[in-house]
Parts: sequence; structure tokens; C-alpha cells
Amino acid sequence: MQQPIDYQDAYLRLLAQKFCTVQEVSTEIINLEAILALPKGTEHFMSDIHGEDEAFAHILNNCSGVIRDKIDAVYGESLSAAERAELATLIYYPTHKLEYIKSHMTGDLGDWYRTTLRRLVEIGRAVASKYTRSKVRKALPQDFAYIIDELLNADAAMKNREDYYDRIITSLIGIDRADAFITAIAGVIKQLAVDRLHIIGDVFDRGPRPDKILDMLMRHHSVDIQWGNHDMLWMGAACGSEACIFDILGISVKYSNMEMLERGYGISLRHLTNFAQKTYADGGCFAPKVISAMDREISGTDSIARLYKAVLVIQFKLEGQAIMRNPSFCMEDRLLLDKIDYENRSITIGGSAYALEDCDFPTVDKNDPYRLTDEEAEIVAELRHSFLHSPRLTEHMDFLYRVGSMYLCFNQNLLYHGCLPMNEDGSFAEFAIDGRFYSGKALMDIFDQKARAAYLGRRREDEEQRRAVDLMWYMWCGKKSPLFGRDRMTTFERCLIEDKSAHTEPKNAYYRHTADPAVCDRILAEFGLTGEHAHIINGHMPVKIKDGESPVHGGGKMLIIDGGFSKAYQKTTGIAGYTLVYNAHGLKLISHEPFKSRADCVVHDTDILSKTEILESLPEPAKVADSDIGTELRRQIEGLKQLLAAYRSGAIKETNLH
Repeated sequence: MQQPIDYQDAYLRLLAQKFCTVQEVSTEIINLEAILALPKGTEHFMSDIHGEDEAFAHILNNCSGVIRDKIDAVYGESLSAAERAELATLIYYPTHKLEYIKSHMTGDLGDWYRTTLRRLVEIGRAVASKYTRSKVRKALPQDFAYIIDELLNADAAMKNREDYYDRIITSLIGIDRADAFITAIAGVIKQLAVDRLHIIGDVFDRGPRPDKILDMLMRHHSVDIQWGNHDMLWMGAACGSEACIFDILGISVKYSNMEMLERGYGISLRHLTNFAQKTYADGGCFAPKVISAMDREISGTDSIARLYKAVLVIQFKLEGQAIMRNPSFCMEDRLLLDKIDYENRSITIGGSAYALEDCDFPTVDKNDPYRLTDEEAEIVAELRHSFLHSPRLTEHMDFLYRVGSMYLCFNQNLLYHGCLPMNEDGSFAEFAIDGRFYSGKALMDIFDQKARAAYLGRRREDEEQRRAVDLMWYMWCGKKSPLFGRDRMTTFERCLIEDKSAHTEPKNAYYRHTADPAVCDRILAEFGLTGEHAHIINGHMPVKIKDGESPVHGGGKMLIIDGGFSKAYQKTTGIAGYTLVYNAHGLKLISHEPFKSRADCVVHDTDILSKTEILESLPEPAKVADSDIGTELRRQIEGLKQLLAAYRSGAIKETNLH
């Protein structure tokens, strides 16, 4: 008869393969217990980046002011504001700033190098002070790891060592490696300034280069992403959802981002563009609100409008097909092509009749309005193949699935992009998937599971995969989607109906009920979080500061940090984005003014003007012991102590004895 497995013994024996002796176990216990006493690492929260790659890169570089704070702490009394600003810019953009400084240098470059290298080393020591030497070493670039480690741990009081450190700096200059060293130590400073980066959704759409943002995130040392509805749209497209693909195309044309699709991801729009020009006589009311000067010069406004019209007609057809395939979506109110009264150029929606700006839809069969023409079907198939097989898009989607999720519980904070859908009475809204109803945390979990299953099955062509990708489209714009949080998406109405009363997209009841701290506590408890320092952190809904709205809700229990990072929203919000910083001392909300450009920063040492609001100050500085990492370290320490006892009792034998 097979003996039951002793999992505890199996765990200890696996642990013994890594820590082979009493001495090794003891050393690791001492190391981990010492780490628990260090200050908690700094967390950086950003949301709704929407393709604004230059502004994102700058805030990533300045760590929402953390770098500037460190410079002020070290040199606030000994350097002028201009000198501190130049030092900050050098850390943000070392390659570009070095090029500018050397081309405009009037004094001795060697003296500048010596002074600057010493200052950078001092800043490096300040940001490294809250980490173990082992962790700092892991952050060091291979080329300069030994030298940076030596300089960061210099003891200025030891005269016999001072000459040694001077010689290191002199040698770097003498062998023409000072520029490379400055670039390397600037990178170390930025990496150590922020321990963990949280992206609360919506990397994609509107702004010019979301692909560049993904490249930056893939290089980041510690990042997680909570998927937004725009991210889910791209994830669905990469899984083969035709409806998601044409929603992306509609946004790309509307915000003049077609070049990003073609150059960034190798997705050609040539067939679609030619089809649009020959099929539609004019663009009519479909002129996009954002047209770049280059697009206008190359294509002309009407040509772009005709492309937008062709995309949206196919989009409405594909969305209608998805709705009819999935009665459980309860989105029949979004079936609008069959409601058009061509004779009277009008449509009835929700019992109200509206005049239509355009009724020239030659590819829409009035008797079967959601059927694609043969050429439309051919274009859809071509584009689906392109999205499924784009190498760079696949690389980005692999990353988005690997570090991303619908939500994250981290250090007593609950992070998700949109909402936890609620009914008008404040109860969690239910949604049916595969015949079973889900709500609250379970709804988040099943959406997460289905999105992953769709990506793993993206090469399949079966009914199960079709249902999975349709569900991803629902997460983009469905009434009970946690990523959308509105009753409907009124793209059709905004394009074709002048009457703005038809454009409204009512918010889910969640946004009203979470004004009550008790409701926020109930949501937190749904995810196993309690206590006065637990928070919900959202993005998604732009906070209209100019209209008196606040990012702080529920008595401080909920924070909405979408402040209009996207230029398209900055007139609405009145600012250019929020970031949230959570360090050992508490929570700080930083609101940003618009970013000019990297070039302006390099030349004039300008930074994003920011305003900091202290949301919560901790009575005592938080330690690693107070964090989720601390909880994990304590589990490791307990396992090591059990292994130590097993060694000492003889239950497990030490190995590698000398």
C-alpha cells in the first residue's frame, strides 16, 4: 500500500538542497530578519497612460518627484536651484544631457566630470541607504558593478581609502569611460528610487506610441499591471476577436494613430484604405476629431473621414454579430443598424427618435444589416491574421499576460482599473458566464481566467474560443464589465447624432455608492483586506479637477488616479495626470501639469510641474516587516527555523561538510 506523502518533510528536504548546512541556514535567517527591519520600499502608481510615451518616460525617470526630493535632501543647502535642476536632468536623460553639456561647455570638462561623478555617487548612496548591500548589488549594471559598489560604500572618514576612490574617478575620466559610468549610475539611482511600479490600466489607445510604453515597462525591474478596458481591447484583438480589432482601428483613425499600427506592429491598412476610398463618396460627419498635420497633408481630411466611416460600419456589424451570438450579454439595445429609418434619415433609440447626420451606407443590407459584404469579410480576415501573427504585438501581449491581472492585492491596497459592478441598491451585480452567475471578487476571477484561456487558445477555431474572445469584447464595453463601468458605449450616437442627449454613458452605481466609507470597507473585505490603512486604488474615470471633483472618495478609502494623462482628456480634467507614491512615511498624491518635451527638459532643465498632497501619514515609518514582502519573509524564516531544528535533531543530514 502506497504511503501518504509527508509534504512538510518534502518541503524541508527541498529547502535543504539550497541551504546545505547549519551555518548556511543560520546566515540566511539572520539576513532575512535584518531585512525585516529596513524601511518599506517606495511604490509608484500610475494609470490611464493612453500611449503618451514621452510624458510617461519623464515621470518614470523622475519617479514622480522622488529623484528631485533626494537631490534636495542631499544638496538643498549646498547647491543652487539651477545646479540641482541640471543634476536632476542628467539623471533623467543622461545620454541626451551629456551631449548637450559637452557641446556647450566653456570650462574644464575634467573638473565638471569630477564634481558631477561625486555628486551622483552621493545621490546613489542616499537612495541605496534603505536596501541591503546584496539587493543594491543586484541592481548594478554588469560593466560597472564592482566600481559602483565600491563608491557607494565608501567611507569618507578613512583617509587611506579616499585616495583610492579619487583614483577610481580619475581613471574613469582618463580612459574615456565617464559618460558610460554616468549613464550607468543614473540608471541605478532611478531603479533604487522606486521599488515597485503599479500600472492601474490603460496603456493603449489615443496617444501616439503605446508600443514604446510597453517596451519601457518590459525593461522595468519590478512592475505589475492591472488590465484596463483599452488593454483588454488589444488583448482581445491579439486573441482573434474581429470586433476588438475594428474597435482598435476606429480609435486609431479617430486619434490619428494609423502609423503606430503599421510601423509599430506591422499591421497594414492598405486594403482597408483602398476599400474605403472606392466605396464611400465622402466622409460626411465621420471626420475624426484629431487629425495630425502629416495625415492631413498626405491623405486629406475627407480621405481619413471615409476611412473612419468604413471602419465604423464594419465595427457596428461585427459588434452586432457578437451581441446576437451572446444573449447573456443583454446588449440588444446596442443593435442599431437595423433601427435606421433610411427614408426619414432618423433612428429610434430607447423610445426617442433622433435625426441622423448620415445615411449613406452602401455596404449595409437593409434586410440583413449585420452581414459583411464579401470584400469586408476578406478585409476582416486579413486584419485578424495580422493581429494574430504580429511578432511585436505577440511579445507585448505575452508580457501583458505575464505581469498583468484583473486586480491585485498588495500591501493592504486593492488595485483594479474600473469598478466592482453594483446594482442600484448597492449589492454586487451578477453576470452569467457559461450558465453560472458571478459577482464581486468571483466575477473578477472568472474574467481573468477566461482572458487567459482565450490567449492560450488563440490559434484554435472552435466555439469555445469564439465565446472566450466575445467575452473579451464584452469586458471592453459591456454594462457589467468591471473594466468599463458604464451602461453603454455610444460610439454610434456620437458619430451620427448631433443631439448630445443621445451621447450620455451613465456610470455604474459603484461610483455613487463608494462615496460611503462602509461600502468601500465591504469591497475591501470581499478581497480579504481590512484595517484603517487599506485602500481601493482605481483609474479609468477622469477626475475633473476644474469642475471641483476630487480623486479621494469614501472618506479616503478609495483613490481614483486618472487625472488626464492622455492629452485628449486634459481639457476635461484641468491637469495632466496623477501619480500616487506610497513610501515608508505614507501616501502622497501628485498632480502633474502638461509635459512640454524631452528636448525642452534637456536644454532648459525643466521638469513637469507637480503639486503634492499628503493623503495619509503613518505614525511610524513602515518597515519591510509591515509589507506583503515581510509576510513572505516571515514564512521563509519559519521554514528555515524548521530546517535548522531538523539538522540539529539529525532528522535531516547536512551536506557539503568541510
